[in-house]
Amino acid sequence: MNAAFREAANQARQKPVKLTHNQEVARLYRKALKTLSSWTIDRDIFLEEATNLRGRFDAERGCSNAKATRLLREAKAELFESTHPDPYCVPYMPGGSLFMRNPPPPLSICFPDGDIPEDAPKYTRNPDMSICTPETGKSAVGSVLVDFGKKNME
Repeated sequence: MNAAFREAANQARQKPVKLTHNQEVARLYRKALKTLSSWTIDRDIFLEEATNLRGRFDAERGCSNAKATRLLREAKAELFESTHPDPYCVPYMPGGSLFMRNPPPPLSICFPDGDIPEDAPKYTRNPDMSICTPETGKSAVGSVLVDFGKKNME
């Protein structure tokens, strides 16, 4: 990548949100389940492995802060090592077959005279068709960087 592209990507990239320890563990658990679903095809095997994974998380619940930090670091490294080369992605997310297939037209196009009805939706949508809210950390207001290599939206 050249410097100009990196600079443009940095301007489009949204600032990361500072997470609590519980939020980090919950996101790590969710990513681990998604990685597990990429590796297992049979639903029964997935459920058994998901139960084992939940047991591993529950076994370390309530440990000291130093041990929790070490476990979090080790779990992230383990998750990185077991990442699937072609992960499953939901069809309407970046990289999916339905991604931005039928994006809603802007209201200014639908109602060029400016007479927008009261029952018209008053929200904007992200490229993954979810509603833009500041709480989710994803807001398509302005520019959004869609990374098709990682199959995510930054």
